[in-house]
Amino acid sequence: MRRKQKGITLLGFIIGLAVAGVFIYMGMKVIPMYSEYYSVKQALEGLSKEPDITTSSPKQVQDLFFRRLDISYADNVKPKHVKIARKDSGYLMTVDYEVRKPLIANLDVVGRFHAEKELRRSR
Repeated sequence: MRRKQKGITLLGFIIGLAVAGVFIYMGMKVIPMYSEYYSVKQALEGLSKEPDITTSSPKQVQDLFFRRLDISYADNVKPKHVKIARKDSGYLMTVDYEVRKPLIANLDVVGRFHAEKELRRSR
């Protein structure tokens, strides 16, 4: 009686390893982009809980926002990406930015991010 071998071949193992390696490499490029976006969302959330934020000037609000981002090492968000507009008795703060990271040769990974938060007087 002859036994049949079961399992993966060396070629199949190498191809599977290469596919997994590509996904891991892409994750190493994409995960920091989303981590930074999460930091932006946290900074906006923290600003919304700041007492008397509505009595501050837009410049002071922007400075507070970037101080919070400096703690998180968020380097891709610049002052030109932040818009602060008066809305009712507070502000509407919008952050729109794009992150471009090189992937392989002339291919890039591009992430466009948008975060928005209403800053109101706390009750």
